[in-house]
Amino acid sequence: MKILVGIKRVVDYNVRIRVRPDGSGVDTDGVKMSINPFDEIALEEALRIREAGDAEEVIVVSLGGNECQQQLRTGLAMGADRAIQVDTAEKLQPLTLARAFLKLVEKEQPGLVILGKQAIDDDNSQTGQMLAALWGRPQATFASAVTLSGTTATVVREVDAGLETIAVDLPAVITVDLRLNEPRFVKLPDIMKAKRKPLEVIALAELGITSENNLQVTHHAPPPVRAKGIMVEDTAQLVTELKNRGLV
Repeated sequence: MKILVGIKRVVDYNVRIRVRPDGSGVDTDGVKMSINPFDEIALEEALRIREAGDAEEVIVVSLGGNECQQQLRTGLAMGADRAIQVDTAEKLQPLTLARAFLKLVEKEQPGLVILGKQAIDDDNSQTGQMLAALWGRPQATFASAVTLSGTTATVVREVDAGLETIAVDLPAVITVDLRLNEPRFVKLPDIMKAKRKPLEVIALAELGITSENNLQVTHHAPPPVRAKGIMVEDTAQLVTELKNRGLV
């Protein structure tokens, strides 16, 4: 069985985000870029499934320009067998991403597609669900535990009310949550080996996909500066301040 894993190039989660002075976007000059943390967890889970003998091949996929090859090589260094870059200079929306993934699914015929539940830059949390709908296969989102048994995957999901356990038939789409696993560290010998692993580049147009950007972001702005707090003498003053601010 093949496992297809989607990864996205994002600003590292440890970096303080800066908005450009003209509000046209986020300043990425000299900023560390990494694999989206949820996608890294998805890749780690795919590797563990392969190591347990339930899969033969793990393929990492990223959509973007040549800069995303850095993250694909990191995925190969973690242990993926090969990588696919869908080359495009456009910022794609979830439905276009799902359609592109569907073309790769039709080409590779994986038994499982694992994605992060969302990307930390746009927080859409839509691509996995849309892919499952287009593919006509089951989905299990927000997974905190995954167990494979033959042609069935048992998934523990994190929901508002607690935990929910479901079983889905394979092939299926699974999106993962933070508590699923702890991704492994990449060692230098693995980085050197990754340079020799195959990385295929496919233009978005070759998949027969055109970008449909129905949503346009016109302006970016940082969060407002938090107002300085005050010290109150007693409960009565606290209640007075809350009333003055219209909070009670």
